[in-house]
Order: sequence, then C-alpha cells, then structure tokens
Amino acid sequence: MRVVIMTAGSRGDVAPYTGLGAGLARSGYDVTLATHGLFEPLSAGSGVRFHATPVDPHAVLHSDHGRGLHASTTGLGKLLRAVAMATSAAEEMTDSLVRAAHGADVVLAAGAVAPLGRAIAEGLKLPSLGLFLQPQHPTREFGAPMLGGRSLGFVGNHLGGLAVATAVDRVFTRALHRLRTRHGMTLRGAAAARRAHERARWPVLHGFSELVVPRPGDWRPGLEIAGYWWPYDTRALPGELEDFLAAGPAPVFVGLGSATVPDPGRLSGEIVRALRAAGLRGVIQQGWAGLAARDDDVITVGDVPHAPLFPRMAAVVHHAGAGTTAAVLRAGVPTVPVPVQFDAGFWAARLVELGAAPCAVPLRRLTADTLAPALRRAVRNPAHRDSAQALARRLAEEDGVAPVLAALDRLAS
Repeated sequence: MRVVIMTAGSRGDVAPYTGLGAGLARSGYDVTLATHGLFEPLSAGSGVRFHATPVDPHAVLHSDHGRGLHASTTGLGKLLRAVAMATSAAEEMTDSLVRAAHGADVVLAAGAVAPLGRAIAEGLKLPSLGLFLQPQHPTREFGAPMLGGRSLGFVGNHLGGLAVATAVDRVFTRALHRLRTRHGMTLRGAAAARRAHERARWPVLHGFSELVVPRPGDWRPGLEIAGYWWPYDTRALPGELEDFLAAGPAPVFVGLGSATVPDPGRLSGEIVRALRAAGLRGVIQQGWAGLAARDDDVITVGDVPHAPLFPRMAAVVHHAGAGTTAAVLRAGVPTVPVPVQFDAGFWAARLVELGAAPCAVPLRRLTADTLAPALRRAVRNPAHRDSAQALARRLAEEDGVAPVLAALDRLAS
C-alpha cells in the first residue's frame, strides 16, 4: 500500500512523522513524506521517500509577520496573526500536495495541513486518516491547547475549541478554492467539510501518550490516542560536545527549538547569568531564536540530536513545543518549560502536573532572577527526576506505530 504523509510547520511538526514513516516502511508500506524541502535531511536513511513542498517556515517566522507574533499577549491574538500567515502558505503548498497524493492509496493528513490533506484525499477519492500531535478537537475537560490551554470552565473550554476550529477553517478557504478551480475537485467549504467529517467520524490518531494527556471522555468515537511517534535520527553527538560533557558534571540544556525571540542577545545573557547563579554548566542550542553565549562552563551548539543528549542532562530548559516535550519525557530528566506561544502553555502545564517540572517560566518573564531558582528546584529536588524517570520507563513500553498500522489495516479491509 502506498501511503503519503502530509505535514507542515516547524521541525517539531515534521520530525515525529519521520519515525512513524520509518515504522510503516518496516512493516511493508511504501511511504512518502510530503513537507517543506528544508526538512528533507530528516528522513534520510529511514526508508521513507521525500516529496518537497514550497514555503520555508524558518523564513516565515523571521519575517516581519512572524516576529509580529510577539506583539500579541493573548493566545487568541497570536492565533489570529498565525491564521493570516498560514493562509498564503497553505495556498502556496496546495499544488505540490496534490502531486504528492497522485499515485497514493491512502493520505495521512497531519496537524497543520490536516484539513487540506483531507480535502485532497476526498477530491481524489482516496481514504484518509488524521494524525495530530496536539489534542485539537473541542473538549470540556481542558482549555484549547492552541490558545495556551488555560481552563475556562466546561463551557468556555468547549467554546474555545470551537473558536480554534473556526479559525483553522479560514486558513484553508483559498486553498480549497484553488483545488476547485485549478484541479477540478468538487468540494464543500472548509467549515461544512469539517462538520460532515465529524458526523462521519473521520478517524484521527494522536501522537502522544494517554499517560501524558488522558483521552477526553467527551470526544466522539474515531478520535484515538496512539502513543508517541519518536523521530528517526541516527546521528551521534559532535566531538566538541562530547568533550564538554566529559569535562565536568552534567550540564543543563537550554534551547527554544523553532521559537523566535525579540532580543536573542539579551535573553542569552539572562540564561548565562541564571546558570552561573544556580552553579550549573550549560549547553545552549542556537536554534531558530539565535541564542549564543561564551562562558567557561557554557557551550553553544547547533542542530544536535535530542535522544542521545537529553538523558545526560541535569535538566532541560525548552520552549514546550509538542516535539521537544516528548523528547524530554522520553529522556526522563527534570525540566523547566519556557512556553512561548500556541500549545506551549498546555504542554508546560502538563509537565508541572506530572511532576517532571517544578514550574513554568514564560518567555515574557524569563530573567536570571526567575530562571535560576527554577533551575535549582529542578536539579536539587530529587522528586522531579524520580517522577520523570518513572514516566519515561512507562513510555518506553508503548508502541505508537501499532495503532496506525491497525487503522491502515481497517482501511485496507
């Protein structure tokens, strides 16, 4: 069976699907990953074909529009700004995603482009599944993750989830028009299509563990939690980093992944001062934020694999994206989440509730005076490491690929 996985966004929105794709390929599926050309190296050697789509998410986030996200202080404000950016990106990717779907037997529509992938599959009369890294369907049990996850009560939580769904519909209005006019597909509008697929119980699998986010009791049938899809990455750590790790006690990793920040120089200085005040060494990842520091007990690194690095850390400071949160949980180390935007607040709160983090330090409040005490609590209170390790052991027993294979078998039959 020929399967195409469609996704878009930052590295954290892509990397988990390299691991899932590799697992499907090992089971005999012919898998193609369709996403931004920037991420082609992520699937190298995995047995997964790669189909490059337009749009450079790094350039988008560093544009004036991307940096404008920091001007919004509310989850809803950030979401509306993101909708404006994503609308043109979705339209630009449409033709390439249609080409990727031709010749496929099944479309696996992931995360940010799920409505578009589902529409393409419908237009080509192909079966499809949804693959989400966040709980995107409305529920009364917690606040909408893409709005930060803060609970607004049973009614408010549900209405917040519906607001996110409505905003996402707007993203794909122009893309669906393009499918009708350029590709001759007979399709409903985005909102009507979403409601129809909900009534038809379109199957969606979520790439996180019920140990981290229990399945909401008010979700409809067809919404399943599969377990984590670990990225495919066989790289070793650079020699310079290995030398640094061997030269002293376990350091703290600090990285903000694909998040951008208004003033990288100032933030880097605050991080170094916090590490010094807490008496800790540091590994600072440059990332898309452009962090950098020079200090006797600090090393700055570029793109390094998380799987072999995080278990050797005293703690991990990160932007609480879905992908990095998963990597921290897998490593079983204490953490200090620094939520920046969108679903980061949701994952940060989960880390605190699970006991792996003493607290969250939102980016807007990150200074040496706020980060240093959080680091001391994360590293010196053994309860955080104990909780993280106990959860990591249980996560290691799960197989997130198996439910996807079962879903594909159901489609094939």
